[in-house]
Amino acid sequence: MTDSRLSEVLDSPRRRDRLGLSLLALRISVFIVMLVWTLDKFLHPEHAAGVYERFYFLGGLGPAAVKAIGAAELVLIVAFVSGVAKRWTYGAVLVLHGVSTVASFRQYLDPFNNLLFFAAWPMLAACLTLYLLREYDTRWAFEGPGRFPL
Repeated sequence: MTDSRLSEVLDSPRRRDRLGLSLLALRISVFIVMLVWTLDKFLHPEHAAGVYERFYFLGGLGPAAVKAIGAAELVLIVAFVSGVAKRWTYGAVLVLHGVSTVASFRQYLDPFNNLLFFAAWPMLAACLTLYLLREYDTRWAFEGPGRFPL
C-alpha cells in the first residue's frame, strides 16, 4: 500500500483511532516484556550474565557490567514507551529484539522443549510493525517539547 493510499484509508477518524490504539497496545506490550528482561539484570544479574554467556557468547560479565547494560536498556525502553525519537528508539528495540530472537536459534531446533522461545517471533513482528508505522503511532507519544498528545 502506498503512502497516499494509506492516507486515504486513514481519512476516517474511526480508522485512525483504531490504528492509534493498536499501535499503542503493541508499544506497551513490547515495553512490558522488555521491562521484565531489564529488571532481571538488576534483580538477578548472575542469571542475566548467564544469558549473555549462553546466547551471545559474552562470558565473564560481572554484576556491575550487567547492571550498567540494564541501566542503558532502561533508558532506551522508557524512551521507547514514551514515543521519544521514534526512528532511533523503535529501531534500537527492533535490532535488540531481532538479535535476541536470532541468538536463540538452537532452541528452535528442539521446539517442543522450548515452546516459549517461539513467542519471540510475534514480538519481533510487533517491533517491526511499530518501526514501519512509527509516524502513525501518536497515542500517548511524546513528540517534542511540550507536546504529549492523548
